[in-house]
Amino acid sequence: MLATVGDRGYLADMRTQSAKSGMIVLGIETSCDETAAAVVRADRAVLGEALFSQLSEHRPYGGVVPEIAARAHLVHLDDMIRRAMQQAGLGFADLDGVAATGGPGLIGGVIVGVMTAKAIALAHDLPFLAVNHLEGHALTARLTDDASFPYLLLLVSGGHCQLLAVEGIGRYRRLGTTIDDAVGEAFDKTAKMLGLGYPGGPAVEKAADRGDPARFPLPRPMVGRPGCDFSFSGLKTAVRRHIERLPPGPIDDRTLADMAASFQVAVGDILADRCLNAMERFRAGWGGATLVVAGGVAANRHLRQRLGEAAASAGMELIAPPLRLCTDNAAMVAWAGIERLRLGLSDALDFAPRPRWPLDPEAGAARAQSLAMVDGVA
Repeated sequence: MLATVGDRGYLADMRTQSAKSGMIVLGIETSCDETAAAVVRADRAVLGEALFSQLSEHRPYGGVVPEIAARAHLVHLDDMIRRAMQQAGLGFADLDGVAATGGPGLIGGVIVGVMTAKAIALAHDLPFLAVNHLEGHALTARLTDDASFPYLLLLVSGGHCQLLAVEGIGRYRRLGTTIDDAVGEAFDKTAKMLGLGYPGGPAVEKAADRGDPARFPLPRPMVGRPGCDFSFSGLKTAVRRHIERLPPGPIDDRTLADMAASFQVAVGDILADRCLNAMERFRAGWGGATLVVAGGVAANRHLRQRLGEAAASAGMELIAPPLRLCTDNAAMVAWAGIERLRLGLSDALDFAPRPRWPLDPEAGAARAQSLAMVDGVA
């Protein structure tokens, strides 16, 4: 069963709410190429939000340029905050805290957001909350659907592809990850090889809508194997080889559509297979019955449908956030701040922005130890 919020009153006007207000947090997101601010209340009402997309700045380069992204955040962040606060009809004195993505991400952009949030917190004597960007995605299902712990999370984006058991705030157990490329990266590189432009995910999905997914026989790496890890490098290589076999010259529209559809279906099969293994393990170990998909790639309609089918076959419910909350946004950052603030958690103003910040640090250490033993190092 696919559960989404859609338009069920998600973006609420503060003036139409009941007198009971609750905790209110300003969220700031600057981890990559979206400059965003949002004001969220503890009753899940998004009181105001503003976002500046930097796509036009990065499109000529075929990807995000860190220095350009950081400069754009500097130029636009103050205005995004002003707009979000104005839309909410609030002043800084009405806030209970200020949350900003503290990592992982492009460090220049993360620094811009963190320093801005610290300045607001210091000037108005408010708690400062450094939010793990990945936790923001992980907790979005609690903002939109009030998902209960524990749940299984498939986190899929340009830089991440992980399966995690979400036990609570700050408590994550990684069940699987990619052994090479993230799924979003595979979409971007496939789009680039096909000349579909940037960003690759939406471009591939649009082309795939009119394509034949059976035309090109593409591999499904890891499918049928035990475990919950992913691999997409071989799939990308297969796409490139099929393209190299085509007649010289521009690729015709039919071939573009068929290749995009073949690639997209292959990705769906891989994700479904890995999630089925994870759902079996999750139900046995945690007893939960919910699969949550989050991250930018979760906006892909075919993948959402494929995961919904897989979840239903395993007797679990799929929760997928509204499309607008799959990509990077400040509402998820504000909500993660609320979740932490309700537990009495906040961060000191000497918090250092982090380019890397795993949700399950122990998983990385365990994997490194395992690889060392295989190599005969340990």
